[in-house]
Amino acid sequence: MEYVYAALLLHQAGKDVTEEAIKSIMKAAGIDVDEVRVKALCAALKEINISDAIKGAMVPAVAPATAPAQAAPAQTPSEKKEEKKEEKKEEASEETIAEGLSSLFG
Repeated sequence: MEYVYAALLLHQAGKDVTEEAIKSIMKAAGIDVDEVRVKALCAALKEINISDAIKGAMVPAVAPATAPAQAAPAQTPSEKKEEKKEEKKEEASEETIAEGLSSLFG
């Protein structure tokens, strides 16, 4: 996890995320550097826009309901099917985000 923190620190500072930069941060923190992890992280981050990954990782907070929920009108079977399809699409996008983050945080 400390390797990812080093990469995020470099990104926040506006510096390039390179193997040498990560190694220097790790050494400055007194952590033994694992060359394989550094290379793997840098290789994984080459294809990723870190700013977009951070924005995608933020989950919006759900606002508490201030008024009681009104009864929804009855749905036809075709409307229910469409609603289920939309829910599946939303789940797929969350899974895609999770996959991207897992490659980032390995």
